[in-house]
Amino acid sequence: MQDIFINEKGDGFPLVLIHGFLGSSKIWDPQIDFFKDYFRVISLDLPGFGISSKAVAHDSIESFAEIVFECLNKKKINKFHLMGHSMGGMIVQTMAAKKSSLIDKLICHSTGPLGEMPGRFETIEDSRKNLKKNGLEKTLQNIAKTWFVLGDKAEYFDLCVKSGRASSTEAADKSLLAMKNWNGTDNLSLIKNKTLIVWGDKDKSYSLNQVKILNKKILNSTLAIFEGCAHNVHLEQVNNFNSKILNFLRS
Repeated sequence: MQDIFINEKGDGFPLVLIHGFLGSSKIWDPQIDFFKDYFRVISLDLPGFGISSKAVAHDSIESFAEIVFECLNKKKINKFHLMGHSMGGMIVQTMAAKKSSLIDKLICHSTGPLGEMPGRFETIEDSRKNLKKNGLEKTLQNIAKTWFVLGDKAEYFDLCVKSGRASSTEAADKSLLAMKNWNGTDNLSLIKNKTLIVWGDKDKSYSLNQVKILNKKILNSTLAIFEGCAHNVHLEQVNNFNSKILNFLRS
């Protein structure tokens, strides 16, 4: 726990942000800057990533979820809004299925019910092989390109690469294993929170079918599709994304 970096900005009702694979709290910079005027924004670097890169790496989505609960308990936060992106979306689904009563509103951003994503640009096992063969830097560059419609020409591509470079190779590999072994489909009915599902129609990680399963099985959910966006909607249409999230949280 002492190695987990927790970033906190603003005042008011807590809004907790969970980053995805090869990310850190830095990938939320445009959201933190916006939402700090409305909420107490809590973003953390998962173990093995960002400033938490020296923390013990985890190989299960469930253990990531427990770490987040422990961090929030340490901050004495027992009621909060919760948003997770990609692998972070798997973590927040797990959190909501376990302790739905602690969460006010839930946002599942560019994620789905399966860790081994059907139709992903490459299989999880291929990503693990490429990580071992090519190293963290090249793997990060190649994967980050798929997160944006404009690839490495996107405005926030460099932010994502800089954020991902702080990851440990062990954490990257164990996180891929955690995703591969995770299936949250059967737990979706346990999520009782009002939920917003966000998806970009050019996403190369998750298909429309996957987000429709979330929308169907999380009964109190709404699906928002952003046209012309890939995996990182929050960094491709920053203003539209922030407005959509704020409207949802205030509704």
